[in-house]
Formats: sequence, C-alpha cells, structure tokens
Amino acid sequence: MSDRSKSDGLHRLGRAASALAVVALLADGIVQFLVPALAGPMLDEAGFDTGMAPLLGTLMIGCAVLYALPKTAVLGAILTTGFLGGAICAHVRLGEIGSPPEIISLVLGVLVWGGLWLRDPRLRTPLPIRSTT
Repeated sequence: MSDRSKSDGLHRLGRAASALAVVALLADGIVQFLVPALAGPMLDEAGFDTGMAPLLGTLMIGCAVLYALPKTAVLGAILTTGFLGGAICAHVRLGEIGSPPEIISLVLGVLVWGGLWLRDPRLRTPLPIRSTT
C-alpha cells in the first residue's frame, strides 16, 4: 500500500469517526434542547436541575459545531472532552462506574480525538503512534 493511499484511508476513517461523534453529540443536544422531558429523569437522577437540559443541549450542540468545522476542530475537541469528562465524573460520583452513559461518553471522547488524529496529519507529528518493532 502506498503512503498516499494509506493517508487517504486514514483521512476517510477519521472523517467517518468524526461524523459519527458529531451526529451523536448533535442528536443528544437536540433532544436535551427541544425535548427536555426526555433528558429530565437522567439529569434528576444525576443530581442536576432538570431545567438545565436546554442549557446543556445548547452547550453540546455548540461543541459539536465547533468540532465539525475544520478551522475550530481542535477547540471543539477540547471543549467536547471537558463536557464528556464532566458527564463521566458525574457518573463516578454516583457510583455508576461502567454505566452505559459513562461508557458512551468515553467512546465519544475516543471518537472525537481518534477521528481528529486520523484526519489531521498535524496531530500525528506531536502525538505519534510508534510500533514496538
């Protein structure tokens, strides 16, 4: 496989991972913003005021949009990581280690950074993956 085709394959894989993350973040954000009653029980269980659903949805949509735009993708990834880290922390605080929402947040974080790493060669220089052989 040539370096060019390998690079194209990595780029396509990165775009697919990033697109999946953006769709998931937008879907969750839209649900929280437009249908806060669906998010209310989960927020209440986590100890948050259910009235915060529209605000959290707006923040999530904002992070997804920043991440989706090439010029602001790194900022979007950083903000998304903070948001998802807060979600993970809330579940750890509740003793829900390994719960589905916590796993989903972790997977989304990996998709966000993995997708960005695969589609942006500038990130592969400071964050290389080296083989052990």
